[in-house]
Amino acid sequence: MKDSHKRFTVTAALIYANGPIHIGHLAGCYLPADEYVRYLRSCGKDVLFISGTDEHGVPITIKAKKEGLTPQQVVNKFYGMIKSSFEDFGISFDIYSRTSREIHHKTASDFFTTLHSKKVFNEEVTEQFYDETAQQFLADRYIMGTCPHCSNPGAYGDQCENCGTSLSPMDLIQPHSTLSGSKPVKKSTRNWFLPLNDWQENLEKYIGSHKEWKPNVSGQCQSWLKQGLQPRAMTRDLDWGVKVPLPDTDGKVLYVWFDAPIGYISATKEYFDSPELRSEIKSPTALKTPDWETYWKADDSKLVHFIGKDNIVFHCLIFPTMLMAHGDYILPENVPANEFLNLEGNKISTSRNWAIWLHEYLEDFPGKQDELRYVLTSISPETKDSDFTWKDYQARVNNELVAIFGNFVNRVAVLMHKYYEGSIPTRNEILEEDKVVITAIETFPTKIANAIEEYRFREALTFVMDLARAGNKYLADTEPWKLIKTDEERVKTIMNLAAQVVAALSIVAEPFLPFTAATLVNQFKVANRTWENASNINILANGIVIDAPQLLFEKVMDETVEKQIEKLNASRPVPELEVKPIKDLITYEDFQKMDIRVATVLAAERVPKTTKLLKLTLDTGVDQRTVVSGIAEHYNPEDIIGSKVTFLANLAPRKIKGIESHGMILMASDSLDKLVMISPTAEISSGSEIN
Repeated sequence: MKDSHKRFTVTAALIYANGPIHIGHLAGCYLPADEYVRYLRSCGKDVLFISGTDEHGVPITIKAKKEGLTPQQVVNKFYGMIKSSFEDFGISFDIYSRTSREIHHKTASDFFTTLHSKKVFNEEVTEQFYDETAQQFLADRYIMGTCPHCSNPGAYGDQCENCGTSLSPMDLIQPHSTLSGSKPVKKSTRNWFLPLNDWQENLEKYIGSHKEWKPNVSGQCQSWLKQGLQPRAMTRDLDWGVKVPLPDTDGKVLYVWFDAPIGYISATKEYFDSPELRSEIKSPTALKTPDWETYWKADDSKLVHFIGKDNIVFHCLIFPTMLMAHGDYILPENVPANEFLNLEGNKISTSRNWAIWLHEYLEDFPGKQDELRYVLTSISPETKDSDFTWKDYQARVNNELVAIFGNFVNRVAVLMHKYYEGSIPTRNEILEEDKVVITAIETFPTKIANAIEEYRFREALTFVMDLARAGNKYLADTEPWKLIKTDEERVKTIMNLAAQVVAALSIVAEPFLPFTAATLVNQFKVANRTWENASNINILANGIVIDAPQLLFEKVMDETVEKQIEKLNASRPVPELEVKPIKDLITYEDFQKMDIRVATVLAAERVPKTTKLLKLTLDTGVDQRTVVSGIAEHYNPEDIIGSKVTFLANLAPRKIKGIESHGMILMASDSLDKLVMISPTAEISSGSEIN
């Protein structure tokens, strides 16, 4: 292993405890994190793998209101479901904690108190949105409005999920409360702000020192830094959360993105303080270090955060600022964030039930965890969004796991029992054709290790399959089933080497296919399962008797896939349109100020490094102009060229991703999150006014 750190603290994002786990969560961070940790353990590294549920976010309170439950009842329900699903799927956390535990509340409070005593925060009285009908201040997620960047009418107060821009509630156009539907008013309140702007230079040096970070991570960080960081409130006017540990702060809690990453620290404390709460899947190298602080404060410890791309700013800018300000902690060495996984061509949506839920998959496919692990890693959204389809799942299982990996292992086991009653034969003379497979055994573990250490898990898995392919080709080229009739001694060499390939696979495949690897270890009696030993062509000693052949994988039948597709489509009922309240009255004179016209789309192209923006060239009848619109997930550029659209022609120009946009395309949206162009139904000339 190239990495020389003495120990590793590996975290996977704390997920909101307001629903079950789906495949997008797995592909986003949990599966790559588990693969990385399993590799580290096989290298004999001291590693602690930490995660848990985030139980203080506004999504929790929203879920509670919808279901008529208390927030605590909601998180209790989903914590157990999530933890059980992870365990059954083989995600090998050393501890899976939760932020509602007392140890977390104390750890987060102490952290805040330390920063407060160091005068890190700025105490400010600011105007925040307040719902007079609900009689409460509104957290960011309780406010919706139109995004000022892409004109999405369903943007939240903290982020537009259409264009991905991080927002402040004050940025929204025509905001409204999701609690009552009413227009919020501004009301003064006192909160404590983390002055990120004061730490910008430190963050620039920190981010700049990590040239090895993935482009999507460093690019997003640089974008924020280029805009100039601003102070961010670390407290909120809410009832649910970690109470602000200062006098006269009733009704105030710590901002969820202040307390949530501290959950990694409190979980580490819990691991050492409460052994009964540790996972049943324990790290064989854990507790080499006798105290929690070493994992978080020692210079020879490496901190790695696995997250989805929507959490980059919090883990790369806000949490590092908190750690710098505290002064006692190491900073993340890497934050390998993945992009998003789509499902059957559409964005995964929990609200629309467009998802494959892990607990349901485990019920429908008992004992098939490695199938899903394999497919999700094969299509992992490491550098761009990717798409899961059931047909692709079927093809990858049948054509790769069954036809290549499983077929090779089964052939070896069958021939070994047929010729030698399962006993590993002694090798004889090594020929040139043997050296090819020997080289594969000796070199592939290093290739796989290098890819894993650079967080290229798709590539690493490809190398694992290439080793299985090399074993298959070796048998096909040497044809021991024919050679046994004329040269029994030669066949002994071939079968010995083929069995050594299986033994190597039992080690290098373990991070990706842990259940399959365990089967191989038991069947082939593999001892000393360290990564270093994977390249040893003598892993299996002469005379070891392997177990009888057994099929590792089974073909996925057409009817199985069809059933899952039907289930997916049936589980997504078309909800009734949630009609929003009519906005405040305007005068006829106000309407007359808007110049709404018909235009023709002359050209359309995707905006580089975005997934949701299209750059449109419009013929307005008066001129040709550029408009940037957040419709790329709903329309292909080539499909809308020549279309008639309606647009607001006299909207002040605004730069979006460096492109000056002159106007706004008018769209309609429904409860399915679809955006539909408002186009004239009759033939009409560009430039026609809409009155």
